[in-house]
Amino acid sequence: MFDAAFWLTSAAILGLLVCSGFFSGSETALTAASRGKLRAQADKGSVGAQRALDITEDNERLIGSVLLGNNLVNILATSLATALFTRMLGDGGVALATLIMTFLVLIFAEVLPKTYAITNAETAAAGVSAPIKIVIKVFDPVVATVRAFVRLILRLFGVQTDPDSHILAIREEIEGALNLGHSEGAVEKEERDRILGALDLSERAVEEIMLHRSKIEMVDADKPAGEILQQCLESPHTRLPIYREKHENILGVIHAKDLLRALYARRTANAGASDPFEGFEITDVAMEPYFTPETTSLDEQMKQFLRRHTHFALVVDEYGTLQGLITLEDILEEIVGEITDEFDLDQEYPLHRTEDGDYIIDGSMTIRDLNRAADWTLPDEEANTIAGLVIHEAQSIPTEGQVFSFHEFRFEVMERNDNRITRLKIRPLK
Repeated sequence: MFDAAFWLTSAAILGLLVCSGFFSGSETALTAASRGKLRAQADKGSVGAQRALDITEDNERLIGSVLLGNNLVNILATSLATALFTRMLGDGGVALATLIMTFLVLIFAEVLPKTYAITNAETAAAGVSAPIKIVIKVFDPVVATVRAFVRLILRLFGVQTDPDSHILAIREEIEGALNLGHSEGAVEKEERDRILGALDLSERAVEEIMLHRSKIEMVDADKPAGEILQQCLESPHTRLPIYREKHENILGVIHAKDLLRALYARRTANAGASDPFEGFEITDVAMEPYFTPETTSLDEQMKQFLRRHTHFALVVDEYGTLQGLITLEDILEEIVGEITDEFDLDQEYPLHRTEDGDYIIDGSMTIRDLNRAADWTLPDEEANTIAGLVIHEAQSIPTEGQVFSFHEFRFEVMERNDNRITRLKIRPLK
């Protein structure tokens, strides 16, 4: 009974189980390994990590080859075990072979190697990349035929396969990882917001964060030099647009330092005159205005600021009409949050929380800023500001005191100025 054939067959079954475990662990390691971590290891000189990156470029080919090898060794091992137990025990050996092989394959060819692979994914992936690369080359003709046959069958049922569907949606992967880390306490809210803010720059337009034209402080070019100087000294802003006759007629942008330098030089030159600033023309020291379309992405606008060595742009619509202004600081605030200096400390913050848990909010506050500050998920597809969201949902301009409930929040209009909602009270319903 325990002759040479028995020991040879047992050794073959054992070897096939080892191969099955190798294929199972390799599949798990190569599919679970982070491509970002593998890339970092490859950049440090790891040949195995680079090879793992190469073979995971085509996941369908990789998985097809590994599954083909795994199924071949599993079926062969089961067949040999059935033949061995049948020769030893007769027909009753079939059931025994099934039980024993199920236990051996489950423990030693599936659970054990996959558990190790998933806990050491990058290390295991780099280690098995060399033999798996050989397996892929050997099985490539068979796998290619199987892939074509599978796609033909799917096409008959109206299912179209995308050969590039394995490409990772990097932004969604990062966002999901950050949100998961934040929910588990591993990532601070501020860190998550900063990274997501940087990723969102290419998805957001200038018009979403610009200062509306109704709030722009401007300098009238026809004012006396003394009044212009006083206005610039009292203004919290360093740069101010200059207009003549109407606000849309922008002549330039004056920097406070340039103005002070020019007026100081003029006063020094005309020290004995009754009015040393007489005849001063502010447009002579103003910078040329820089206009940008309202549809420009924030990422592109920041590049333009850096390329032009300026921090200030006037925003226009498709007809060239002034809509607002944007600064480099506005874009940076989308990444790091609100930036305040000694001139901003006295300004009223647009969000306050009451003792009752309600939020008192300026109607002009953007939905994105509110979501970031309160950690909410109000939609911003149909409106940019909180007031705009309420008007969109109400399908009218609400009056003071009106209350609405949508998106699992309660909105109460506290103040309205003409057709603008200036203050709201918001409370989460949950």
